[in-house]
Amino acid sequence: MNIRKKILTRCGALLTAVLVLAPTALAAEAEIPYIPQTVPAAQLAPADQRGQEDWQLLLVNPWHTVPEGYEIKLATLSNGLQVDERIYDDLDDMLSDCREADLNPIVCSAYRTEATQTRLYRNKVARVRASGVPEDRVEAEAARWVAKPGTSEHQTGLALDIVAAGYQILDEEQEDTAEQKWLMENSWKYGFILRYPSEKSDITGIGYEPWHYRYVGKAAAADIYRTGVCLEEYLSQEGPEAELAPAQTIWQAAPVSGSMETAPQGAAAI
Repeated sequence: MNIRKKILTRCGALLTAVLVLAPTALAAEAEIPYIPQTVPAAQLAPADQRGQEDWQLLLVNPWHTVPEGYEIKLATLSNGLQVDERIYDDLDDMLSDCREADLNPIVCSAYRTEATQTRLYRNKVARVRASGVPEDRVEAEAARWVAKPGTSEHQTGLALDIVAAGYQILDEEQEDTAEQKWLMENSWKYGFILRYPSEKSDITGIGYEPWHYRYVGKAAAADIYRTGVCLEEYLSQEGPEAELAPAQTIWQAAPVSGSMETAPQGAAAI
């Protein structure tokens, strides 16, 4: 399908969606072609690399930081959010097919700069501290829900948060929406995985997030979906580069009540 026909098709779908979406999604506009940009990622200690040909398998987690000098070209979505331009077409196809199933998926977060990630993390630390968690556990608890700068997949442009238009709260009830059920069942076909499953928190070091999807490529996504492993497990099977650190260094704090978040204003349907 050429770009003009693709744009016209998406515009029709988005116009229908905008008429019924919640106010937070009304900033979505007709899809426009992406705008490539080159943006240097955070200058941090290098993460384990598997070669340029495996860029989609880059491991970023509490023990593997964004590589020093990491650069990506970004594609801009209709509401200004950005992703690695190499995943744009597959993301577009996935969300378009989801909409064709009479669903309304909304991208509420995508690429983040180090400055943005720092702000989000500090805000979370402040909320956790205010909730009464002992001071020696505050940062570990905050990191369960908002990654420390340099350890967030959002800084790679390969990860994004997707919510249902009718329920835009980032909590476990998100998994009960028709949009998430569709995405959990079908995202692998487009190269995406649910990055933080509930049963893998002791390995990923991150709490269950039924809205956070990560691009790993179609071959890896199919294997991960079929075997039920998380990215850390998949990479450890592939070779020694992705050694896993003991997750209890992060996953030791008790849950904090009131930890749910709301999708930011301006969320878009891409």
